[in-house]
Amino acid sequence: MAEASKVIHIRNVGHEIAESDLLQLLQPFGVVSKIVMLRAKNQALLQMEDLHASVSALQYYSTVQPSVRGRNVYMQFSSHQELTTDQSSHGRNSDQILHQVFKAYGFVEKIVTFQKSAGFQALIQYQSRQEAVEAFGSLHGRNIYDGCCQLDIQYSNLSELQVHYNNDRSRDFTNPTLPTEQRPRTSQQGYPDPAGLYAFQQPGASYAQMGRAAMIAAAFGGTLPHGVTGTNERCTLIVSNLNTDKIDEDKLFNLFSLYGNIVRIKILHNKPDHALVEMADGLQAELAVHYLKGAILFGKKLEVNYSKYPNITPAPDAHDYINSSLNRFNSNVVKNYRHCCAPTKMIHISALPQEISEEAILNHVSEHGTVVNTKLFEVNNKRQALVLFETEEEATEALVSKHASSLEGNTIRISFSQMQSI
Repeated sequence: MAEASKVIHIRNVGHEIAESDLLQLLQPFGVVSKIVMLRAKNQALLQMEDLHASVSALQYYSTVQPSVRGRNVYMQFSSHQELTTDQSSHGRNSDQILHQVFKAYGFVEKIVTFQKSAGFQALIQYQSRQEAVEAFGSLHGRNIYDGCCQLDIQYSNLSELQVHYNNDRSRDFTNPTLPTEQRPRTSQQGYPDPAGLYAFQQPGASYAQMGRAAMIAAAFGGTLPHGVTGTNERCTLIVSNLNTDKIDEDKLFNLFSLYGNIVRIKILHNKPDHALVEMADGLQAELAVHYLKGAILFGKKLEVNYSKYPNITPAPDAHDYINSSLNRFNSNVVKNYRHCCAPTKMIHISALPQEISEEAILNHVSEHGTVVNTKLFEVNNKRQALVLFETEEEATEALVSKHASSLEGNTIRISFSQMQSI
């Protein structure tokens, strides 16, 4: 194998495969900073932002065959350590992707996109003010894709957009007869359309859901867990039979964030053993229902179902986690999906201090149950630990109580391990 490099060399890139298709394969592992399509050779070079991202991608695709539009593609480290070309670009049809996202909240009349020093930006005009308000409330701070393309939305001081051409930089959806302007444009970060790229298909799935489902299916080894459809679009869950003496919003966050990013959590005042949990998207909500329904938490068997409410309205009694750095799916998205599982007897602890001892770890978690065994180890010069409890309930209590807690000055992270023994 060639020396590790930030640049990934991809072979068997047919004429039907676009830049955006290749970006969809690699963006779950990190930012793609440059891309060069070698059309004459049916090859491509993609440069990741850092070496860790390229290594993670190739390690993953050494076990899962990447396939785009029905064609297998083959990846290896490039002999180039850096790409120096200025002709890289990051996808096409950004206006179409934005239209797909924003039209869910009303009739989008016009879109204008442009590049500024701060990055790719867009102006979007709705038919009514109320539609714009609803879109702002629902989409600000949300990701177009899991773990990437976060929307930062502000109201414009323009009352009307002037659109003279229908192309990939501007579009008037009320006037489809406008001419198309053809001229070179600057490269910009786009949002690739994941529809139709992968063999995983389900009737009725929306275009955005298909891309997420394909990525999760790949993370699980090619197929989604049995019983998970990948087509659910409901993001808000109702969780009942909670232990009212011990539960709070942060503990629920620690548990449900194992399956996706959390937007808001609200414990119901009129039913204190009930809570609403809003996940970032429908697939993550479906994974939470699949893995947590019937789990035991603080002596109570959880009931987890989809709520009739599409989202949780921001309010003083609703805890907001949308911008929390503790959301697990802000990075390493594929890896986090791969680690999704039902509660187990063993927890994995990371972000530990370098000089931590097993005794200190035991003192931190043993109040939650009987510890059968522990193992302290190091990966890439980072201290980690496995702690095996006597029951799943004890391990779950330790996770919800001690994830994101401080241990000798470090904020530790805890997840369930799928290992059976130490």
